[in-house]
Amino acid sequence: MTDRCFFVLLGPDGAGKSSVMRELAVRLPGWRAVSTDDGLVGSGHALVTQLRRNVVRDVLPHLGTSYSTDFLVGLLQTAVIHLRDELRRHDEDVPLLMDSYYYKILAKCRLAGVQDHPMYGWWRSFPRPRAVVYLDVSPESAWRRSGNGTRLNPLEYFGDRPEWLGFESYQKSLRKLMLEEVRELPVTIIEEQPSVTRAADAVVEVLTP
Repeated sequence: MTDRCFFVLLGPDGAGKSSVMRELAVRLPGWRAVSTDDGLVGSGHALVTQLRRNVVRDVLPHLGTSYSTDFLVGLLQTAVIHLRDELRRHDEDVPLLMDSYYYKILAKCRLAGVQDHPMYGWWRSFPRPRAVVYLDVSPESAWRRSGNGTRLNPLEYFGDRPEWLGFESYQKSLRKLMLEEVRELPVTIIEEQPSVTRAADAVVEVLTP
């Protein structure tokens, strides 16, 4: 499908995308921000955040026993379709910044063991963004931001429990898969910044040259 006037903010776990998205909503009032994060989901879509919480609380702890990886992909697809639907409803004359789109979810599904799935081809047929801004962070910094692993969920590390080596390996693999997924798009990588303000500054420079 043809490109539309929207951009994607992508990055690994702990990059600060949600904080930057909230900052940009203030700095760029003429833009619209779309996300599945609690503070950025529009009114009337409480189910989206509820399902996201249920995935973390109810499904991930029992993945492989009570729930299959196919079931996980099916639930995560609700987030992908929500973002696609928001894009369809959006006024094309208003620039839009989308959090991660399907790129991060697809990468996480693959890391969960679903290497190929019919839904992936469908997601890849969705409208393409004009460009991707990749907000980078080192695994070391992301680990510290997670409280040394105390605030992680099972889709953020390898292994039975959050430990540094499993987290580092997961985040490096996640970064590789996400950048592979957007390799045919214009991508600007913003190196790790010392604060949300500086990160937002860098993203604004890319979006409004």
